Amino acid sequence: MPQSLSKVLVHLVFSTKQREPLIGAEVRPRLHNYIVGILDNLKCHSIQTGGVEDHVHILCPLHRTISQADLVEEVKKGSSKWMKSDGCVPGFAWQAGYGAFSIGESQVDAVVRYIRNQEEHHHKVTFQEEYRRFLERYKIPYDERYVWD
Repeated sequence: MPQSLSKVLVHLVFSTKQREPLIGAEVRPRLHNYIVGILDNLKCHSIQTGGVEDHVHILCPLHRTISQADLVEEVKKGSSKWMKSDGCVPGFAWQAGYGAFSIGESQVDAVVRYIRNQEEHHHKVTFQEEYRRFLERYKIPYDERYVWD
């Protein structure tokens, strides 16, 4: 019987609305675990999920039955509702946009380390600087006026 087989690894990055530092240290591990649960339900099992107070990074395979846009929509919608209720952040919202970057199998270990070291990384680099570097590294043209919300 023919099969449709796929392995597309994606590194997703998105921030809180206006990059507000709303993901406190006490709620962060629970939020990340909640996101992992959403990913599991979508068959896009997390390889690594993490971040800091104003954004999140997710490394996961994109299951062949879901689009990248639908994956991000489900993760943001579900985790936003969770943050407003269980996370006790009533005004919580994610930014409208997101970044999605393809990752080769040989890059997985480096990206996992990168996500795990977000706290240390962001002592030196802001989210905006980090995001611009991704856009430049992946040669994604952008207009600064429309990147941030």
